Amino acid sequence: MPLYRDDAIVLRTHKLGEADRIITLLTKRHGKVRAVAKGVRRTSSRLGSRVEPFMLVDVQLYEGRNLDIVSQVETKEPYARRIAEDYGMYTAATAMVETTDKLVDLEKEPAWDQYRLLHGALGALSRREHDPGMVLDSFLLRSLALAGYEPSFDLCASCGREGPHRAFVVAGGGAVCEACRPPGAAAPAPETFSLLEALLSGDWRSADASDDRPRRDAAGLIAAYTQFHLERKVRSLGHVDRSEAGAG
Repeated sequence: MPLYRDDAIVLRTHKLGEADRIITLLTKRHGKVRAVAKGVRRTSSRLGSRVEPFMLVDVQLYEGRNLDIVSQVETKEPYARRIAEDYGMYTAATAMVETTDKLVDLEKEPAWDQYRLLHGALGALSRREHDPGMVLDSFLLRSLALAGYEPSFDLCASCGREGPHRAFVVAGGGAVCEACRPPGAAAPAPETFSLLEALLSGDWRSADASDDRPRRDAAGLIAAYTQFHLERKVRSLGHVDRSEAGAG
């Protein structure tokens, strides 16, 4: 069987038989890969802790007919161990990997930009660089932009008129002017629009200086925008801990 090796982030796992697991990986060069890790649920297994969600690993696999087979795993960054210490970080990371799993549909198709974005977001979480909820929100916006769903926060998403605008339409692609504004459109405060722009562009100086109200409002809009464009429910978004305790 052909053998290959790659860096990978563990997205999720589920049980197979009495001792094995199926591991879903986002790899650096091979895209999304599903593989069987044999015997990892046995207490004697040396690989079990290395193939937990959020771990960045160097993995060697054999190509299989339906699923590949994990033969070797070495830890590169133990993100899972650090993230699991804080509930807010854990819930944010869970939403990140679930979203990535849904966005990267095809297996064995390179997804370098999504891999790099997830790698950076998990690293920022594990190092406690910013509020976990905002790291998640920035990741969601940038992941959607990579997938072709970048929202507009300045130009009207409908007619292209320059802003600033005061309405936001999830199904319409973002900010809209008064002429294009449909009934019932959300009306975020200017501070919320500014935060959304900062999270999308990676302007962390502005994002970190934001207040609680714009953060809450931005999080709600981003969650709705994510669910709409994925056309599938991201279950873990409903469990993200955005309390002060969760912010670490």
